[in-house]
Amino acid sequence: MAIVIDKSQRWRLVAAHIFLICLCALVIFPLLLVVSISFRPGNFASGSLIPETISLEHWRFALGLPVVNVDGREIIPDLPVLRWLWNSVKVATLSALVAVLLSTTAAYAFARLKFARKSAALTGLMLMQMFPTVLALVAIHAIFSRIGHAFPLFGVDSYWSLVLAYSGGVALFIWVIKGFYETIPPEIEEAATVDGATPWQAFRYVLLPMAVPILMVVFILAFINAVNEYPVASVLLRSQDKLTIAAGMKQFLYAQKYLWGDFAAAAILSSLPISIVFILAQRWMISGLTAGANKG
Repeated sequence: MAIVIDKSQRWRLVAAHIFLICLCALVIFPLLLVVSISFRPGNFASGSLIPETISLEHWRFALGLPVVNVDGREIIPDLPVLRWLWNSVKVATLSALVAVLLSTTAAYAFARLKFARKSAALTGLMLMQMFPTVLALVAIHAIFSRIGHAFPLFGVDSYWSLVLAYSGGVALFIWVIKGFYETIPPEIEEAATVDGATPWQAFRYVLLPMAVPILMVVFILAFINAVNEYPVASVLLRSQDKLTIAAGMKQFLYAQKYLWGDFAAAAILSSLPISIVFILAQRWMISGLTAGANKG
């Protein structure tokens, strides 16, 4: 039997589609504008959305290729954008792995174990996460400057100091993974224990395989945060060759002149690692993001 839709319902459906199309256009427009600026000749932010003349000078600069000057001379770019991008990938990957390791084990303790002041510890983690990182920049620089005197590997101007600093923001991930663990019946682990498994074996071989979706979500979120993070990277990293893409792109914006075209090309390059990681892990995203919403 065919379902008859009245005119009011039909207009609501049309209005909903128009709203979604306008929303998508509003979200995509800034990206299209950045892409347009990266293909315009000159370093100007103003102009039409579709460039009248396509120029690859900004992309050649971002990729480290020689750029032809106005007088015909070739100029070798002095800003290593690709090295900055590789530094960001290394730091983001290590930071995400450390965040998954710490938050996975800590969330298991909060979800399954019983110890004194557990609720107070959870509340404290959430309260510490509410303060923005920029408020602690002075303390972060002082701490890693002192650590560098004893352990140079974790001092200022080191990748490991940046990874260690990023690892301090795992409170939100602990809450997310804890909510997922609580949706898994503890009887499954108890059955494994009855069969002779140790608590560590029950956690590793029973609980962790079931928690892969939420672990992938945590990895992706930690990876994105590390790639896009600027304040801590700008404080802890000093050498130009060790900068991340977020901290290095500040050098495109001089006080006297803003290189918007070069900045736009580098910004598009910085989005490639996030897009690749998201594409590789997207099959776990939906189940992982909705997990832990309902307890049962």
